[in-house]
Amino acid sequence: MTTMPSATRSVCQSEWRLRKAALLFLLATNAAGLAIQRVEATANVVVWDTLTPLADTAAVADQAGWKSVPTDLLQLEADPPKASSDPGYYGRDYSFKGDVVVENHSLAAVFRSANGRVEIYSKANATQPPGARSANIGHGRKILEFVPLPTANQPARISHCEILRNAGDEVALEVFFSAPGATEVSATFVFGKTEIVEIKPAANMPGVSLWSSFEHAVVPDFIGDDLILSAADYPTTNTVYLPAENFLVGLVKGGADELVLTWPKGKQRLGLQLGSEPSGKRVIERLDFDNDGQSLYLAALSAPGIWHQETLSPSFLEKQVASKWQKPFAAKWKTQLYEAEVKTTFAFRESAGEIWRGVPGSYPYPVWFNGDDAYYHLSKKVPPQGESLIYFLEGQDTPESVSTPVDILKATLGRPASDAILDRAGRKLRTHHRRGGDGVRRACTCGCTEAIQAVFEARAEVAQQTTIAGDLGDMNYFVQRHVGRIDEYRSFAEAMIKFLQAKGESAPELKTYVEQLESIARQIPQEYSVQKENLGSPEHAEQLTRETLALTRRQEPNNLKAASELLKAWRAMGGAQDYVLAQCHTITRKLLQEAGYGCVEQPKAMDLAEEIRSRCRQILRNPDGYEIWADY
Repeated sequence: MTTMPSATRSVCQSEWRLRKAALLFLLATNAAGLAIQRVEATANVVVWDTLTPLADTAAVADQAGWKSVPTDLLQLEADPPKASSDPGYYGRDYSFKGDVVVENHSLAAVFRSANGRVEIYSKANATQPPGARSANIGHGRKILEFVPLPTANQPARISHCEILRNAGDEVALEVFFSAPGATEVSATFVFGKTEIVEIKPAANMPGVSLWSSFEHAVVPDFIGDDLILSAADYPTTNTVYLPAENFLVGLVKGGADELVLTWPKGKQRLGLQLGSEPSGKRVIERLDFDNDGQSLYLAALSAPGIWHQETLSPSFLEKQVASKWQKPFAAKWKTQLYEAEVKTTFAFRESAGEIWRGVPGSYPYPVWFNGDDAYYHLSKKVPPQGESLIYFLEGQDTPESVSTPVDILKATLGRPASDAILDRAGRKLRTHHRRGGDGVRRACTCGCTEAIQAVFEARAEVAQQTTIAGDLGDMNYFVQRHVGRIDEYRSFAEAMIKFLQAKGESAPELKTYVEQLESIARQIPQEYSVQKENLGSPEHAEQLTRETLALTRRQEPNNLKAASELLKAWRAMGGAQDYVLAQCHTITRKLLQEAGYGCVEQPKAMDLAEEIRSRCRQILRNPDGYEIWADY
């Protein structure tokens, strides 16, 4: 055997050690690469580093060259297992070389350092895992741009971003914004597996500005009617304000996107900045939100036809008209039309039919579906006036894959806060049925008098004395409930008038606003005064009851005529009560609306508007079926 010289052996061993080190490095690098690829393929939320800053106008569709940031930053070390076992590596931060992009199945958020803006893209119908290369955020639409209010109208940049949490299911970033001559401000952005984004401002960020192109802003109301502000309604005004009621839906131009905003209770203020496009079309260019130091939650919902605007021409009058719009999915779709010259919410029903109302009487219910097709039947009582905005807030047999604005509300504000806004208990109709447990009965005066009339016409009043007594008991209960409810409205109106008079004296700058609302509130006692003689009373109802029952003790030839006169008095009393009660409800809804619409150009009236609207909602809770229909 030939013996290798010692010098040669030394060189060979050195080469082997170098090759072994190189091999181990390559294996570690490949392992780290494979780990990152697995993160990209399976994570619900992915953080990207674009490696070079995106230009202001650069498209974000091409992800080639981007780098995903692993959930475990120690995977970036040359020897991840060794780094994981050594506390000296712990606490490592990630330093972005380019811009930050956060992506999940529903959205992508692009943090553009060059212009200091955060862009939110909606990825409707995205089915690929968010880290997969095929899940291109260019397939989505840009819904809005976020800018801190201190830098909304001046050049700014994102100075740096810090990852607070990157766990695959949740990403939290603290983002720092700076502008020349201004103090640096920051906000924390939190992303999960859904379309919801939380923006939590630092103490030095007083507000945020959300830029988009909204045609309408909807302030949902689950007791009265939603406030709907349309840019076209303010041709010369550039700024309007909304009562801050914790919930807003912005309908984005085009009908395929909407933005849902929620925020916890506080002293927030929401302003809409209006402008005109080159075509002259008015739009809401941005929402300015004074955040009161609390989080703002937003979610972009997208689907073709997620909202629709229908022009109501005179040709709609007294005929069935098919809309060009079809519902994209099942939900509680609704619109606002004018009934008794007051904006009134109508949910789309599943078929055509008639409805009876205390003031206008009977008319065809104006909106319904036939399959997915939407239809209108407008009349002189619900005329084709202006435009019909079709949208939804709540689900109704809605597919699990579709999020509703109410879903976003519950997920962001939690059950106690969202329950207070939705007020399910307040939406339940109060009963006027004394014997509701025995099934559905027409316990109203017209229904009961029809039944009693039929007995007297059959000359069976003595034999069916017990039946007649039961019907009379139902009518007495009905009258008591009606009179009691009317008295509630009268007390409300009296207190509201005194409240408004006091506010008018203490805030003379709001005199016109207050006087307009006071004139609406005064319509309730006025309507009562006009009908007072016809309304009767529980005592009058008891007297009619005694006289009617007296006719059932003996069969007399004059019983039918006498009963008919008594039943006519019953119907007259009940009809007057139906009318006044419906008027009280309509007037109060009008007051609720005008308190909101009347303050949009008067920020100093905001607190007063919110108090008035709160009082209106309280009295509108648990309406009678003669005030408004079920599922209102």
